[in-house]
Amino acid sequence: MRQSGLINLNLVSLVLQQLAADTPARAEPLLAGSGLQLDDLEQPHRLITLAQEQRVIANALPVAPPELGLLLGWRLRVSGYGLLGYALLSAPTLGAALQAALAHQGLLGAYFTLRLERHGELAWLRADDHPFAPELERCNAECCLASLRAICCDLLGTPLPLVQVAFRHAEPAYRARYGDCFGAIPLAFNAPFNGLAFPATWLERGLPLADPVTHRDALEQCGRLAPEQDRQRALLARIRTLLGADLAAPPSFAALAGHLGMAPRSLRRHLQAGGSGYQQLLDELRFARARDLLAQERLPIYRIAEAMGFSETASFRHAFRRWSGQSPRGYRL
Repeated sequence: MRQSGLINLNLVSLVLQQLAADTPARAEPLLAGSGLQLDDLEQPHRLITLAQEQRVIANALPVAPPELGLLLGWRLRVSGYGLLGYALLSAPTLGAALQAALAHQGLLGAYFTLRLERHGELAWLRADDHPFAPELERCNAECCLASLRAICCDLLGTPLPLVQVAFRHAEPAYRARYGDCFGAIPLAFNAPFNGLAFPATWLERGLPLADPVTHRDALEQCGRLAPEQDRQRALLARIRTLLGADLAAPPSFAALAGHLGMAPRSLRRHLQAGGSGYQQLLDELRFARARDLLAQERLPIYRIAEAMGFSETASFRHAFRRWSGQSPRGYRL
């Protein structure tokens, strides 16, 4: 599952476990352009942005099994969501747990806007409004719905019976692998939305680990975390706007702090708390803009380097290889 916010390294770690088997030489290309290093995965409280996580997913897709989203989503269990996970596990019913999850989508780190709708005898968990690159939507949708099913099974202590699973994308060649996550139920492809349907009566099903005191306390702590994440998101969005206004001549760190009305030390502390940094954000913006410009085949690479603020084309080539694991020319091909 994973909406905007600062998130842990859980999914990135799963990608590396799935594809790199703890081999640094295989892991580094997967992290290229994300601003992450292998050492970051050893920091239990390290937070990252969804853009960083999506960069790792984009790096992984060309070398991963086509069903990567299903493989990752099924391994995203409720225990990986910290305080929110406790709040869900201790809820009185499945319906109460899902409402708590939807009320704290920033803590979930969902890739979509999640909705719970009831239509007659069916309840639908929908995933709409994919904000990332279109080529990532199929993987993200599979990851989202597989993790929703996995979390519901964890909460109930038994499989959640499904009536239908719907996807916006076309039917893939590996359709048979969907059974590993969703069982033998009808699958709808080219649907108007992504979603899971199950009997609505299961919303009233009591949870085996329900505890009203733990549930209340965990929700209160989640409520305190959410505003802080909102502030962090707003700050990062403003920084990206300021840096992205002129990537050829972005403001220095000190000037950026001045624009934001804070001391450089304070800005550095806020960025560290958000799992980010000045150079990392600048690299992310330059990498995204460089990819867009490289798609314009007639634009010479030296002109792209100038637009990114590099005085020498060689420096741009070196930076782009560090971001993406390949040369600008190779990426364009």
